[in-house]
Parts: sequence; C-alpha cells; structure tokens
Amino acid sequence: MDQKTRVYIYAFLSRIFSEQIDKQLLSDLRSDDALLKTIGEEAFSYIQSKDEDVLFEELNIEYHSLFVMNNHPIESSVQDVKNEILVGLQNPVMQFYFQHGYEVNMDTSNLYVPDHLGMELGFMQNLILQNEKQAQLQFYKAHLLSWVPQFLIALKEMSTNPFYRDICDFCIDFMLEDFSDLSFEAERQVDL
Repeated sequence: MDQKTRVYIYAFLSRIFSEQIDKQLLSDLRSDDALLKTIGEEAFSYIQSKDEDVLFEELNIEYHSLFVMNNHPIESSVQDVKNEILVGLQNPVMQFYFQHGYEVNMDTSNLYVPDHLGMELGFMQNLILQNEKQAQLQFYKAHLLSWVPQFLIALKEMSTNPFYRDICDFCIDFMLEDFSDLSFEAERQVDL
C-alpha cells in the first residue's frame, strides 16, 4: 500500500474514533461509494439507504453509546485491570511520542488523553509522513496491536449499527495488513 493511501486511511480512522460524525463527514461518506464499499457492504447499504437526518441521529447515538457511555477507546483504560486512565508523562504512549519528536498539546485536544485511539492513529499518520518505518513497527508492537484489535472485536459485538460494526472490522484488517507489510519490508531490508 502506498504512503499516500496509508496517510489518508489513518487520518480517516483517527477522525472516526475521535468524535461523533458531523454533517460534513456524513455528507462526504454518502458521496464516496468506493470508500463505503471498502469499509464494508453493510456500511455501504446502511449509509446509502437511509435519510441523512435519520443517519445523523442514529450514528451519533451509537457513537456515544460505544465510545462515551459504555467504553473508552483509551489504551491505559483498556489495558489496566483497574480501568485507570494514565495521563502526562506517566503514560507510556506519551513517552513514545516524546521520543519521536511528536508534540501533543493536550490543552488544545478534545480527547484529553494521549493514548486515545484517535490520538494514536493520528500519531501513526505522522510517523508515515515522516517516513519513520522502524518507529511505526515499534509503535504497532508496543501499543496498537497490544489492545486495538481485541478492543474493536469486543466493540463490534456491542454495536447495533452496521457502519460501526464494519468500521471495527475494517480497522482491524487494515492494521494487521499494514503491520504485515511493514514487517515484510523490514525483513527484506535486513536480507539485503
């Protein structure tokens, strides 16, 4: 997969998991059949078959149910048996960001924690733009793959919405394929 496509997908997924879908994003989704079909056939049928106002309401109810009320897409919360959210420099993700020159101003973010799924996906987008492939592999191993697939599998089971169920599958499949491609490329570099 080329760098431009990877950057676009990480930006898209970061946006999807960071906040509820607004009218502009919904309009963009409805006008991009290729993207919707890539996400999944159920998502495509669902988005294309409903009135925009109904979709807007249903998607936002589901977003709040999945990501605000019942779950938190936050690595430290998911991985900690006490369900504690780590903030500041005590958070290993924040330390990883600093080691790679990624400055996060939590005061300007609506996510409030450095290890929110949307923030981590945005960081991967940044690593791709910086062409830091070794850091991408390290971040996958140390963070993303240690919690995101399991979290999204559980989230999919809770979801009653075709769009969010397909987004969970799409994100898992994309991350696993992306990691596999990066690993293969790194192995080829070593063999040369």
